[in-house]
Amino acid sequence: MAASVFMQEITWPDFQARVAAGAPVFLPLGATEQHGPHLPLGVDVFLPSAVAAAVAREVGGLVAPTIPYGYKSQPRSGGGQAFPGTTSLSAQTLSLVIKDVVHDLGLHGVRRFVILNGHFENAWPAVEGLDLGLRELRRDGIADVTALRLEYWDFVKRETLDRLFPEGFPGTDLEHASLLETSLMLAIRPDLVDMGKIPNDGPAKFPTYDRTPVWTDKVPASGVLARAQGSTAEKGQWLLDDHVPLIAAAVREEFGL
Repeated sequence: MAASVFMQEITWPDFQARVAAGAPVFLPLGATEQHGPHLPLGVDVFLPSAVAAAVAREVGGLVAPTIPYGYKSQPRSGGGQAFPGTTSLSAQTLSLVIKDVVHDLGLHGVRRFVILNGHFENAWPAVEGLDLGLRELRRDGIADVTALRLEYWDFVKRETLDRLFPEGFPGTDLEHASLLETSLMLAIRPDLVDMGKIPNDGPAKFPTYDRTPVWTDKVPASGVLARAQGSTAEKGQWLLDDHVPLIAAAVREEFGL
């Protein structure tokens, strides 16, 4: 039986040995956030966890437990905080959680990190948290850490997007709970997708700025920002067939694997 890539499924001696051998450790960043009436609140946990695990199997890595709460949902990329069940952290709190995880893992021998983000709004708090964690490690005399920070959705071929969106890609931010995420969920957790509840109230039309107080009339009532119609498990597999080998190639290149 092959050893698991998930930290929480192995013993501490196994962890110690694999890290000592140079295993990169993936830290998926998720969120608990509305994804329309047809997808679960945990989409942003399931997707980066699945991608991280698949890449870890390719490169001999380990996957740390996914952080399940993300930075506050924004109207133009996640629908906003008003949707019931959306449970978020402040940017400072998320950064400090990432800092502490990176610091502790570094103290226990991890020298190769991949911060793999699955929630659009996490990007800059993740930059800060990683920077703070590496600063603390340097303070403790550990200066030989290499870390990558990435969004899995950036690792896709242009021809795949053209195939998925023959009329033009609307952009990752508007793809919240739409064709990409729905297709990926159909590929990895079809049991959590209800295709009969895909709404028809999008796509959203936003100005090119944010406003406080947030709009109440520009976010579709369903929380789905573009269109989920036409989603299939096959399309989700097209994406995974790009995400996994492209991220694995970047990890191999940067860590010399």
